[in-house]
Amino acid sequence: MAHVAWHTWGGTHRAAPRRTAAPNSAEEVAAAVRSAAADSLRVRMVGSGHSFTDVAVTDGLLLSPVALAGIRSVDVAAGTATVEAGLPLCDFNAVLDAHGAALANMGDIAVQTMAGAIQTGTHGTGRDAGGLATLVRGMELVLADGSVVECSAERTPDLFEAARVGLGAFGVVTALTMAVEPAFLLRAREEPMPLEEVLARLPELRAGNEHFEFYWFPHTGATTTKRNNRTPGPARPLSPARAWLDDEFLANSLFEVVNRAARRLPAAIPVINQVSARALTAREYVDVAHRVFASPRRVRFVEMEYAIPATELPDVLRAVRAMLRRRDHRISFPLEVRFAPADDVWLSTAYGRDTAYVAAHVYRGSPYRDYFADLEPLFTAVDGRPHWGKVHTRDRGYLERVYPMFGAAMAVRERVDPGRRFANRYLDTVLGA
Repeated sequence: MAHVAWHTWGGTHRAAPRRTAAPNSAEEVAAAVRSAAADSLRVRMVGSGHSFTDVAVTDGLLLSPVALAGIRSVDVAAGTATVEAGLPLCDFNAVLDAHGAALANMGDIAVQTMAGAIQTGTHGTGRDAGGLATLVRGMELVLADGSVVECSAERTPDLFEAARVGLGAFGVVTALTMAVEPAFLLRAREEPMPLEEVLARLPELRAGNEHFEFYWFPHTGATTTKRNNRTPGPARPLSPARAWLDDEFLANSLFEVVNRAARRLPAAIPVINQVSARALTAREYVDVAHRVFASPRRVRFVEMEYAIPATELPDVLRAVRAMLRRRDHRISFPLEVRFAPADDVWLSTAYGRDTAYVAAHVYRGSPYRDYFADLEPLFTAVDGRPHWGKVHTRDRGYLERVYPMFGAAMAVRERVDPGRRFANRYLDTVLGA
């Protein structure tokens, strides 16, 4: 039996590769790819495991990016920073902060590797700022033939457009040049709001805030909203006691206990959710951007997320609410709703359309397949695009219909990896064999 060398954070998939390697340069990655080709092995580079799909799994050569974690340059005046693929996003934020710089936007988890986050389309929420891939200005890749190439909007632009959210299918990402800007403060305003009020006020809430998102507690009409906007300051971070109470105790330690209890007593979940919604009281604070964008997530879960046209969000959420009333699901995790403007990244979930993201979570170890199976048709009915790193059942036949540039991206793949050196079962399904 093959040795399990790696598994996803949520426990959804494991990898038992024939070989593993931890190269410390693009040249060593290239040598590893050539060696794998000589032995007819497929190649995948893993990250921190925060994808819930088997996008990184291989039975061939598994590359670890732990030694590819350097900062090559930070040029605040030029507005760029070049970082190696394996550096965790949280560490990149710390380096940028030390240089007086920041990313314009990011998601609410920051422990992913830079390449892993960008290759699977990680996003935050934003009125004007898109996902992480929209901040990529250049990429260094190792191609299937073992060559090391650089691409950008000016240099091999079709490879750049295809590979920015590329799932590792176009080459092994070894470094990224990111757009950065001078560091800034965000004022975070969090408060409860009834779901129907949120849906009625969506145009105002989205237009009036740089970053707006909300969490809806299933089996209730309650949400928690979050509005983040730039401010000149001064900084007014949460007190250590309030930060510990809200982010460590309530959102992690107590939430873990609550979910364990809910798993044993699912009939009590509607009441538990009402209590949870009331426990999260309003708060406002000002802090450096990356501390506002991201928060610790230690309660493990499994997740499905779909990107839908933003205009469809109210009807889709009402359909989800009706489905929950009709079916016997008992869901203890809130649904997370975020937004992104249309972008031009070929395989980005926000390509060409103003987008709302609906993310459904289930506590790890609880049954999730039937719940996700009931949600997915509600999302696909409006041409939803599944997050590349989260649970879904879509295949190439569906995806090439909802991605206008899918064919162009696959033509690039055929050119740079005709033998499918970087393929695996997941990519065979979503991109074609």
